[in-house]
Amino acid sequence: MTFDVAKMNGENGSGDIGSGFQLTFWEHLDVLRGCLIRMIAAAVVAGVAAFCLKDRLFSVVLAPADDSFFVYKLLGLESFSIHLINTGLTEQFMIHIKVAMMAGVLIASPYLIYVLFRFVSPALYANERRVSVRLVTSAYAMFMVGIAVNYLLVFPLTVRFLGAYQVSPSIENMLTVSSYIDTLLMMSLLFGIVFELPVVCSLLARFGMLRAVWMKRYRRHAIVAVLVVAAVITPTADVFTLLIVALPIWLLYELSIFVVDAVEHKVDADCATNIITK
Repeated sequence: MTFDVAKMNGENGSGDIGSGFQLTFWEHLDVLRGCLIRMIAAAVVAGVAAFCLKDRLFSVVLAPADDSFFVYKLLGLESFSIHLINTGLTEQFMIHIKVAMMAGVLIASPYLIYVLFRFVSPALYANERRVSVRLVTSAYAMFMVGIAVNYLLVFPLTVRFLGAYQVSPSIENMLTVSSYIDTLLMMSLLFGIVFELPVVCSLLARFGMLRAVWMKRYRRHAIVAVLVVAAVITPTADVFTLLIVALPIWLLYELSIFVVDAVEHKVDADCATNIITK
């Protein structure tokens, strides 16, 4: 069995399927293996570099646990105190490795996506490749924005509230560093996914499964849903904090309406052009 596509690891001629070299199924697997090896190597190298820069790495990771973090100063929040502890003999070393590898994947992510896209792109037509580039770039940018919003806004507010929350003054909070790190990683992933909303909406609009008028009609329902999501993410009785967390999610919804409307106009224009051409 052979696949008539452009050479996966080399030049791409005209950009259409059928140009270039014929590769068998097993040759495709060899190319895929080479891509995976390069991706793993890049992530490992970046992770080792992050591991060696331990002080700088954890000064960033642990910054929201300190009441001197600039976000608290900008919001004018009162000072608080959080004490992180370690309860396992190997726990700090394993956390160091985990955080370094996560940082390595994050740092190397542009190269990882580039290598993966080079493997897939020869199977796409030229117009599909252009759309895919815009889609992948937008999805990656929104994911990184979601991580940034979580680190700079949502996670610090969550740490401040939950870390200092007490059911009784006689009970002192002693938070493990593993709990802190796991929460940071989990919330970063969650917000990265949440911020893919405009990209997902644009895809649904392109396939005719979503329209801007529907989103506008149910805007009030969406605002209630946003407030519920914000309350779940940051369970605090502080209305100001709740609104601060809900604001970026609501802005995402409004951005999604704009994106869907733009996609609808583009699809309608393309349809009109095709009719005139025929």
